[in-house]
Amino acid sequence: MEKRGLLIVLSGPSGVGKGTVRQAIFEKENLSHELVYSISATTRTCRDGEQDGRDYFFKTRQEFEQMIKHGQMLEYAEYVGNYYGTPIDYVEEMLSKGKDVFLEIEVNGAIQVRSRMPEGIFIFLTPPDLQELERRLIGRGTDDTPVIEKRIQKAKEELALMKHYDYAVVNDDVDTAVDKIMSIIHSEHLKVTRVLDEWNRG
Repeated sequence: MEKRGLLIVLSGPSGVGKGTVRQAIFEKENLSHELVYSISATTRTCRDGEQDGRDYFFKTRQEFEQMIKHGQMLEYAEYVGNYYGTPIDYVEEMLSKGKDVFLEIEVNGAIQVRSRMPEGIFIFLTPPDLQELERRLIGRGTDDTPVIEKRIQKAKEELALMKHYDYAVVNDDVDTAVDKIMSIIHSEHLKVTRVLDEWNRG
């Protein structure tokens, strides 16, 4: 029987650097496990430098709601006026082939995934503090002041949900955060319960 892959969920407040950390992980050449990135779908507009099908699947609101209606989302959430969600078919296909699937999603979506796939590994990426998070949001220049203020308030609420995760990694340095996340993945593959489950299924 094909060894089932791990579902790795990276989440955290908007502006904490999830995308930067995810990109750095996939740029590493010494990945010891086959890791694939599960692309989220969203109704938000495409930012400069982003590509449909690489960074996100960009959908209209009507298209997204049809996917929800037909049960095609592992999770979804409406965040600051836009939908974000994870198409389920791709995730299941990759896991069944023994590939580790990496999700980079918002906090509300991660909580939904936890309820449906509790066997996943849930990692919360935190800023060093809220002042640093605000500085990063302003620095990336993609949002105006009212939106930034809304994101900061949302971040405070999301930080309270950290208790639903397995691990917390502070993103004060991207390379250090990447090394910690890769160590978590390596350790999870060596868990006795997981090895025994593979033997039993084999």
